[in-house]
Amino acid sequence: MTEDVQGRQLRRKRLGIVLAALAALLVVLIVPPLVSLNHYQKRVTELMTASLGRPVRLSGVRARLLPLPELVLSDLTVEEDPAYGSEPVLHATTVKAPIRLLALWRGRLEISRISVDEASLNLVRTPEGRWNLETLFGQAQAGVQAGIASARPGRKLPFLKATNSRVNFKNGAEKMPFSLVETDLELWQDRAGEWRLELKGQPARTDLNLNQGDTGTVQLRANLRGAAQLRQMPVQLDLQWKNAQLGQLTRLVFGRDPGWRGDLKGNLHAEGTADTVTVQTQLKATGVHREEFAPASMLDFDANCGFVYHYSAHTAEKIECDSPLGAGRARLTGALPGAGQTQLTLAFDRIPVAAGLDALRTVRSGVSTSLEAAGTISGSVAYDGRRTQTATSAPEPAPKTGAKKSKKTTPAPASQGPLSGSLIVDGFMLKNGGLSQPLTAQKIVLNADPTAARATIAGTANFAAGGSAPLAVNLRLGVWGYAIAAKGPLSLGRGRELAHAAGWEAVAQLDNLSGDQANVDLIATGPWIPADETLPVTTPVPAEENPAKDTVTGTVALTDANWKSGYLVNPVQIAQATLHLEADGLRWDPVAFSYGPVKGTASLWLPAGDAKPHFDAQFASLDAKTLQAALLGAQTKATLLSELLNRLHPAQVVPWPTAEGTVKADVLTVGPAALKKATVALAITAGGVTVESLDADLDGGKVHLNGEMTAGTATAKPAYTLSGAVENANPAAVGQLLGQHWSGGALHLDGHLALAGYSADDLANSAKGALHLDWKRGAVTGTSVPPALGRFDHWTADAAIGSGKIELGKNVTAQGAKKSAVDGSVTLSLPARANFVVPNSGAKH
Repeated sequence: MTEDVQGRQLRRKRLGIVLAALAALLVVLIVPPLVSLNHYQKRVTELMTASLGRPVRLSGVRARLLPLPELVLSDLTVEEDPAYGSEPVLHATTVKAPIRLLALWRGRLEISRISVDEASLNLVRTPEGRWNLETLFGQAQAGVQAGIASARPGRKLPFLKATNSRVNFKNGAEKMPFSLVETDLELWQDRAGEWRLELKGQPARTDLNLNQGDTGTVQLRANLRGAAQLRQMPVQLDLQWKNAQLGQLTRLVFGRDPGWRGDLKGNLHAEGTADTVTVQTQLKATGVHREEFAPASMLDFDANCGFVYHYSAHTAEKIECDSPLGAGRARLTGALPGAGQTQLTLAFDRIPVAAGLDALRTVRSGVSTSLEAAGTISGSVAYDGRRTQTATSAPEPAPKTGAKKSKKTTPAPASQGPLSGSLIVDGFMLKNGGLSQPLTAQKIVLNADPTAARATIAGTANFAAGGSAPLAVNLRLGVWGYAIAAKGPLSLGRGRELAHAAGWEAVAQLDNLSGDQANVDLIATGPWIPADETLPVTTPVPAEENPAKDTVTGTVALTDANWKSGYLVNPVQIAQATLHLEADGLRWDPVAFSYGPVKGTASLWLPAGDAKPHFDAQFASLDAKTLQAALLGAQTKATLLSELLNRLHPAQVVPWPTAEGTVKADVLTVGPAALKKATVALAITAGGVTVESLDADLDGGKVHLNGEMTAGTATAKPAYTLSGAVENANPAAVGQLLGQHWSGGALHLDGHLALAGYSADDLANSAKGALHLDWKRGAVTGTSVPPALGRFDHWTADAAIGSGKIELGKNVTAQGAKKSAVDGSVTLSLPARANFVVPNSGAKH
């Protein structure tokens, strides 16, 4: 090629570049002024309204030619069909719509793609089960068909792409807390009437703070073809939910975390129409366990299900679910035709009992982590909702004309529950979990209960429990929960082991008991998931078949047992006692006991919750000295009061329990005084005892006392206060306490006293208080008795208590018109002694 030819070619290329640049410059300079943005804002609005079948609003349109020609739409709002609410179905702040300049020069506006970022889409479902997408796709399909008929391709729905957007869900006018965030969505038409949809987003809740990374990712791919109605649209859909953590997933779905952990992955393939679709699902779980512990073997499963779903009728048929479980397999088949006509069959083929224990331990806390199970479950049960739930009477046939009416009636058919079939447990065994010996049963047969209104299986098993005969256990298991009845003898040790293994909190009541055996008659009921871990349900369930919490009721009868507590010196011997387990607490009643030589009966109420325990104790005869010896044992240097106060000291390892109640004694002997029909109301706390009242008869008189005892600290001695009165006291009994002979009319004593310390000397030396005496028509005889007390009509006296004695203060004796004063004191010792000063002559007042 010559140089001239090459030069001409180079000049042509340069000329082409210059002409292209001039053309681009002309487009930039000439086209924008020719474009009426107001006109095309209206045109774009009309085009999108026709494509979506919903009113569309824009606040503004800008034209941008570089780097590519496009329209930038501001504040795009797609209005909602009023039947689904007033909130827009779609809103985006900024929308980009590329345009074709050649089509624009020919007078047409062609938009092949719409891109939005940070858009908000609302999906609404009405109470009747209709979705707002139904009218959206229906109107779009009608617009497409109209465009085909009129040869107007501008009616075709453009390629729609949304990034970093949010999908909200509404139930009628109520916005649900569920949404998809960080959602990328693409919607386009391969050809007229055929849509493709791809979506990827993260599930979230608006009312909870969730770890978004643990809710997993939802990916959806769908092919849809146009139809007159949404439910008739042919659809092919693939949905995948992966990388979901079980704890965050349950918080997402139910609003709370019951403490389950594990990884979940789900797949769903649906094909057919929206009204009749064939569905295949897979749910795979790995590492499922409770957050408190990681068992040696996790509860893993891989369930595959298939069914045909009819959207309009809300029914399902051809249900087939299959899942391996351990070395066995579970299979569910049947149909859900609606109107209570459910038909399902669940078959087990050598499912390990250990898998059931792992499932129970996973869905609820409190089951021993070291408990192990062995055995297999085989059989099948069928649920048929068509069966009658209650017995009904068949109508009597109408009598023939002229015939006498028969008195016979057709018998009512027997009540028949919805469940049939049976399950067989072979080689059942529970071990470890604190059990000294395994709990075994060679074979347990669980039959469907034909009388239960809800699906229930029941069976009986006998277990060796250390008693004189096997313990009979009746089982009732259902979707509502469990009911286990146990009746018969068992050893106390074995009973404690079983209660601890089952996580029964009230077993602490048996921990301090020892003896040979007990007879139990107990019923344990509860849900599979306790109330504090239960996930919300929408189906109403009868209260009697929906226990909110684990409850154990019944009785435990004991004979010849011992009870030992840290705050008592010696064990309490129990001749006979019955523990009543009730829904609102525990009640020991009656208890026939002996504590050394002290014998009595008692009852104790331990309410559930924060209420104080209440006790009642009755004694035929109670001697303070005997009680002191029983409580103190070999600690003879102490006193009863000092020992009791010492045990209330906060430094004690085992303080007295908080309780309130009464102590009654036909005869309460305190030294030389015998109080009859004594009733003491007490309130005991870790820091002290309040004697709310002490009422008793004393030789025809009445004793009324109240007081308070406060436990000591490291730097302060325990202290107590007493106040009260003795009304109509027998002077002979009072004189006997003082080593003197008093006689005459009844006397009255009242006063108050404060003491502190542990020993008798501490108490006597710290005693402070006051005493008042009022005695009419009395006499004191004996040595060293002032004449004024030999015989008097009236004696009133005030005395001060302190320095280890009671010192008479202001006092007056009256014999007729003669009045005198008496000097004297009473030493605070055992026995007490009265010392009077005998004057040389009586003083006149």
